[in-house]
Amino acid sequence: MSKELNPDPAPSSPEAQAPMTVVPVRHPWRWVAVAVLAVLTAQFVHLAATNPAFDWPFMIDNAFRPPVIEGLLKGTLAGTVIAMTIGIVVGVIVAIMRLSPNPVLSGAAWVFTWVFRAMPRVVLIILFAGLGTLWKRIEFGLPFDEQLGWLFGIEDFRARLFGFDAHTVLTAFVAGMLALGLSEAAYMAEIVRAGIQSVDEGQGEAASALGMTRGQILRRIVLPQAMRVIIPPTGNETIAMLKDTSLLAFAPLTVELFYQLSAVGHRTFNVFPMLIAAALYYLFLASVLMVFQYFLERKFSAGRVRGVQR
Repeated sequence: MSKELNPDPAPSSPEAQAPMTVVPVRHPWRWVAVAVLAVLTAQFVHLAATNPAFDWPFMIDNAFRPPVIEGLLKGTLAGTVIAMTIGIVVGVIVAIMRLSPNPVLSGAAWVFTWVFRAMPRVVLIILFAGLGTLWKRIEFGLPFDEQLGWLFGIEDFRARLFGFDAHTVLTAFVAGMLALGLSEAAYMAEIVRAGIQSVDEGQGEAASALGMTRGQILRRIVLPQAMRVIIPPTGNETIAMLKDTSLLAFAPLTVELFYQLSAVGHRTFNVFPMLIAAALYYLFLASVLMVFQYFLERKFSAGRVRGVQR
């Protein structure tokens, strides 16, 4: 007895055999938005090209003079690098202290972040610039040495190791770097702390079981993985620091980009073109930093984020 294993399929209908027409989804409002943006862009370009207030020849002639370039290199760029270096180094130390099981270290780190996050940077710069009014000379050594000398009957007893004149050392640049660097350290401490806490604790426990010290675990296991969380906000903080160097004028520091451009504008009674020059300078510098941030994020996120290849 034969049995049909593969019966012929039922004939399909003419509608099923007809090719399917795919109609793309239309987005008319996108084109409306593009048209509006194109009109606004054309209006801005026309304004910048025809309005005499921009005064492009005057701007180009004065925006690249030696004092301005010196302020760019020695004030803005050098200040950004130094302040961010102080902020990152001190911020890592404060973050480790904040995560310490020792309540004294943890409490001291919390007080540091509380103080320097709560105070505006311009206020910190002015305060640090005025530290010379508190101490004419800063010395390091045994405290209350004069009282100890009186106690033991020793006249002119001095137990000072070294010291320096406050006005000589705490210049406008040094005061500004300390203010910006310590302020940045408070923010970097929270960024680093969040990055460290994003790493699974089990990895540290496994490394500890293998005999690694706490410093080795932090340096070889935790921080390399925490970098993918730390890098993006650190890039944002660097860009913010680049712009905050304009506050160094309150120190007062004259070798600074914005100060020099403003000085040209006020001296020539043509302020607006110099403000536009400052905006273009900061726009260019921030764009360069954004490019570096992009490649750093790709490097530390490779293999972890979808769509990013090694």
